[in-house]
Amino acid sequence: MRPRVELPLKVLEKNIGNVIFVKLKDGTEYIGKLESSDLSMNLILSDAKQVSDTKEVLKNYGTILIRGSNILYISVEPDKVTFYEQES
Repeated sequence: MRPRVELPLKVLEKNIGNVIFVKLKDGTEYIGKLESSDLSMNLILSDAKQVSDTKEVLKNYGTILIRGSNILYISVEPDKVTFYEQES
């Protein structure tokens, strides 16, 4: 029996109030508490922090809006996100 697959918007809806990790197409990475999302995957994060490749906090922003069209991927389990160094 295959595991049940959930739609991305439902996963976001279930994780409102939880901390998520968001990577944007330009490479910028944020961790924050998901306050809201919509059908376009626009996100509102509170306690948002911009983080580096090694999860080091670069800036604290507070509450931010991330436009869905700029998102590369989202992790609802930020503790499981692994950063890999690119090989030269």
